[in-house]
Parts: sequence; C-alpha cells; structure tokens
Amino acid sequence: MSHIVVAALYHFTPLEDLARHQEMLQSVLAAHEVKGTILLAPEGVNGTIAGDRKGIDAVLAAVRALPGCAGLEHKESHAESQPFLRAKVRLKKEIVTMGVPGISPIKQVGSYVAPEDWNEVISDPDTVVIDTRNDYEVGIGTFEGAINPQTESFRDFPAWYDKFRAENPGKRVAMFCTGGIRCEKSTAYALSKGDNDVVHLKGGILKYLEHVPEAESKWQGECFVFDGRVSVGHGLELGTYDQCFACRRPIDDEMKADPAYIEGVSCPQCIEEYDEEKRKGFAERQKQIALSRARGEAHLGTPSDKS
Repeated sequence: MSHIVVAALYHFTPLEDLARHQEMLQSVLAAHEVKGTILLAPEGVNGTIAGDRKGIDAVLAAVRALPGCAGLEHKESHAESQPFLRAKVRLKKEIVTMGVPGISPIKQVGSYVAPEDWNEVISDPDTVVIDTRNDYEVGIGTFEGAINPQTESFRDFPAWYDKFRAENPGKRVAMFCTGGIRCEKSTAYALSKGDNDVVHLKGGILKYLEHVPEAESKWQGECFVFDGRVSVGHGLELGTYDQCFACRRPIDDEMKADPAYIEGVSCPQCIEEYDEEKRKGFAERQKQIALSRARGEAHLGTPSDKS
C-alpha cells in the first residue's frame, strides 16, 4: 500500500478569528510537508490533504484543536504519488458554496443514513433519490435510479430543488454527494422549505464505496474526486478516468482518441467553450508543463500525474 495518505475532512461549527487559524494551519502543513487545500469559513472547515501518516495525523490533530472541531470525522484513501502540488489554507464565506443566506447545517440538517443501510433506503419505491453533485461528476457514476439535477454548480441546486419540490410535494427524499458535505447544505435547504422527511448518506459516496462490498453495491461507475486521482471505484481503488486540463472534467480513453482532444488544450466536452485565443494560452501552458517534466520538476499550473 502507498505511503501517501489522502484525508478528506469537513466539520460545521461556528468559527471566529479565521486569520489566526489560517496562519496556524499553514504552519503545520509546511512543517509536516502535507499538501492540499483547507477552507476556513464562519460556518466551519473543509478540505482534502495528502502526506505521510505522521504528517496527516499532525494536521488532523491541529484541525481538531480548532474551537468546536473535536468531533471532526474524516475519510482516508491512498495514492501512489502526491496528488497535490501545494499546501493552501484559504478563507471563504462558505466552506461549500450554496449562496443562500441563512442556510446552516449547524441549525438543522437531514437525518443521516449509514452506508450499510443506504441500499434499503434507495430501494424504497416511495423514496426519491437525488444526486446533489454537478452534472460532470454524475456523468461517470451514480446510484441506481438516482435523479441527476444536471447542475453546473452547487449554486444552481436551490432553484432546481424548488422546482422539483413543487412538482413532487410530500415525497420522501434521500440525497447523496461525494463526501457528505454538500448534502449537509442541501438537506438543510430542504428542511427550510418545509420538507420534514429528508435523509442523506452519511460520509457520502466515498464512505459507501469503502464499506459496502462491490457484490452488494448499488453504485454504478466511478466517483469523481477533486485531486490528481480524478476518480475512484469500489474499495476506493484508483479509477480509470483522466482529466482534461482545460475544462477540468473527467475524460476516458474514447474521449482522448477524439480529434477534439489535445492534451491540456481541449477535449470533446469543451472544444466549443473556449475561443482560439484561450486555447493558445492553454497550449503555451502545456508547453511549459512539458518542459518542466523534461527537467524532472513539478509545474504549479497542473495537477499531478495519475499513477
């Protein structure tokens, strides 16, 4: 097993004095050579980090030392190489951006469903299962029978849900996302709209793939992750997808064989989205990445290579 540990974490809790916490965490990351991104906001902390066992434990201890974060839970997987190039602690308005004032999982949140109980919940014909992730994530994998809201951003979810709710009053709703954090907000939003029977998958897809045997699984495809691994499958094994460095969407071998695919410049999904000037910029960036690789250096403008 690789010595690189990847830890995904989040915790909703009121936080103040964010600049001081930012400085402390940035120092701990640097001291232990742990890379990745941690977000701090008045509503809590969110992040994905990677490093060796000792370093990850040190950073997790520092995060749990933040006010109200002692109960923080995290999910772990492994990578063959460091999936991040830098260590960043960023201050944000929200740790997951929905853009609706007053929605707080600290105040109210849907009921949690353990991974081992999820199959029974989503098999109920009277339950509507909603994938709260963005369309490009859903495109490479989701649960059997789940609704895809076809959102480009999580900011689009509230408007979609309002329309869904008007067309499906009184339905029991089960929501899921990658690691659980978006469902904290989406179920809080549903409750704010008067929906009382709302549940969500505790720990998200990643916890489900980690704990539910493939033979019993209702998951279809792979799960997009926001690091150099791009996707993972059952048992959190490295997936088969690569990533278009122009649009950041996942791509498979068939897309890479398409004439529209030029490494770092375009793919069939984004070929019509950027003008020639933008693609020239992508091409120059790709040239610099290639030169850095030839020198055996990491280029800060690109995600790590998949192993």
